[in-house]
Amino acid sequence: MRLFSVSFTILFLFASCTTLCKGFNITKILAQHSEFSTFNHYLSATHLADEINRRRTITVLVVSNGGMGSLLSRGFSLPTMRHVLSLHVLVDYFGARKLHQLSGDTTLVSTFFQASGNAPGTSGFVNISMHKGGVVSFAPSDSDLDTYTPVSFVKSIFEDPYNIAVIQISTILESAVAEAPAEAPSAVNITDLMAAKGCKTFADLLLSTGDAAKTFQNGIDGGLTVFCPLDQAMDYFLPKFKNLTDAGKLNLLLYHAIPVYYSVQMLRSNNGVMNTLATEKKNYNLTVQNDGEVVTIKTPAGVVAKIVGTIKDEDPLALYTIDKVLEPRELFKKEVPPPAPAPAPVVAEAPRKAGKEKKHVPAQAPEPAPGPDQEPADQKAADENSAVMMIKGAGSLATATIVVGMLVSLTL
Repeated sequence: MRLFSVSFTILFLFASCTTLCKGFNITKILAQHSEFSTFNHYLSATHLADEINRRRTITVLVVSNGGMGSLLSRGFSLPTMRHVLSLHVLVDYFGARKLHQLSGDTTLVSTFFQASGNAPGTSGFVNISMHKGGVVSFAPSDSDLDTYTPVSFVKSIFEDPYNIAVIQISTILESAVAEAPAEAPSAVNITDLMAAKGCKTFADLLLSTGDAAKTFQNGIDGGLTVFCPLDQAMDYFLPKFKNLTDAGKLNLLLYHAIPVYYSVQMLRSNNGVMNTLATEKKNYNLTVQNDGEVVTIKTPAGVVAKIVGTIKDEDPLALYTIDKVLEPRELFKKEVPPPAPAPAPVVAEAPRKAGKEKKHVPAQAPEPAPGPDQEPADQKAADENSAVMMIKGAGSLATATIVVGMLVSLTL
């Protein structure tokens, strides 16, 4: 009975982790619905998708490709498009059921636009109203409710209760404040930032090696994460660097950047193999791992570098300092561990003297066989351990349930 209780506890924890530890990806959710491909594209182009995925308790008001036409015809810049679309991301959960249970005339909800600090005064909020017949409408807080045509709720697209709701609305929310021309982010000189924060040697190599600096600089707009070795690590590595070909030098530098923006929190939750700026015909991949708060980057050549500082972490650019130079397997072979020492020679047993026989030791009586209701202790422990290991390796709740069934049979 105790074995069953332990098994049930393990299964409960496994199922809880399956529910609580999962995240969501708005891009993948919308990719399953081709009618929202334009909206989905601009969530990625404006980097709102990454910000949405980092949050919890959120509602995204999506618009079909046809409904996006009026917005696209105005030729807004990407910064302005970001403001408009951020008005469509509510910082609270509103599934279809919750929307239809709203009481009172109007509910005022904050949005990404308001939370960004770019919405002056009380603008950047959205009014949600319930009308007769169960019709739910949305309107920006800076609109004139007497003349503004409210945007209506169409249907629910995806819901993960109290985490994320993706619901369709009839058309784009129009806001004079959100649609005002937005200034483009100020230009960032990536090598100047590196040189000022302990990575001058790496920055100088970028400037002196082919078009490395230009490639890094051009990659910022689309999202870029750079792992910059500190000067001490680079100085130690320079003899190896000088022995590389020109192409090898360029690829090594490009190997230190990922063409996607990753905050520290995102790196901790996106462990695994990642492409780099050097990834073209050859792999040039690396692996991001974490141990609690510590993030490490491992290369197939056997180098494990640790993130030790942050130079800049602001979408779309993340610059981190690391304590080692990343060596790709394509340029450096993995270090082979030294061979294991040879086993010690076996000393031959000395021959017995004549006339002396080895004393006979009587064999011990065998252990009594277990009865029908009794199980050998070692076998029982092995069965329990095997069952627990199977639960640890279970890839789904269904697999875990099968294993629990096996545990129950062991106790019968």
